[in-house]
Amino acid sequence: MERMIIFCTLFFCSSMALTAAPHKIAKYKQILKTIEVLETTVKDKDVELLHTPENPVDGCLFTAVACFQKGTLKLQPENSQVIPTFTQTIKVLKRFSYPGKHCESSCESYEKKKPKEFLKSYAKLIKKVIR
Repeated sequence: MERMIIFCTLFFCSSMALTAAPHKIAKYKQILKTIEVLETTVKDKDVELLHTPENPVDGCLFTAVACFQKGTLKLQPENSQVIPTFTQTIKVLKRFSYPGKHCESSCESYEKKKPKEFLKSYAKLIKKVIR
């Protein structure tokens, strides 16, 4: 009987771990789509350049995501017609969080790039997280 309880407990725990992973992947894929929508609505000329984390070390993904979130707050809509879509996508990206710990590097240590390049790098980071 004791073995059966242990087996059932292990089975339950492993099935819970398997169901959690697809949910997170779906969440990251939604964030990726949101970034792609934002790319089409963001102003890319005569704007502030943004610190863009590229190829962060696996242990520093949390810091890189935090830098991207900070940078998205500085983005501007391309024109007045895209403001509702732009505002909604920014809200979605502000709520996104990635578990982890901070690294020694700061956002200011990364090279500054134009908003569309910034968003392409953000999408690249999310794709790395999905894999």
